[in-house]
Amino acid sequence: MTDELIGELIDTVAWVLIEDGRILCARPRGRDVFYIPGGKREAGESDEQTLLREVAEELTVALVPATVAPVGVYEAIDGAVRVRMSCYRADYRGTLVASSEIAELDWFGYGDRSRVPPVDQLLFDELHAAGHLAH
Repeated sequence: MTDELIGELIDTVAWVLIEDGRILCARPRGRDVFYIPGGKREAGESDEQTLLREVAEELTVALVPATVAPVGVYEAIDGAVRVRMSCYRADYRGTLVASSEIAELDWFGYGDRSRVPPVDQLLFDELHAAGHLAH
């Protein structure tokens, strides 16, 4: 498929938080699918600025800027759009709490791979292959 047939590119940034072999996922209100926390950048924002803002908005914690480190960039077709997700690890301060825009938080293992979108599944595959994500 050529880029012209795929359509819009959705460029996102995501926070990869793994604890005890499970990755934090969030389900936005009104949606059935879980996502890696993060979102789309606003005009003029860098990846780090987007990451800090989105995580604070969704999970009410503050990422520590000095600890932000790249995990990888993943790209997949999801319906009629191409989604690019730039992933980062970072330490945080505060208590993870779903904000008003998030209906639910959960910790997923590799066995939950089918519950996330195609681009997130690529991250799951890589984390599992590297031994970071339990089944």
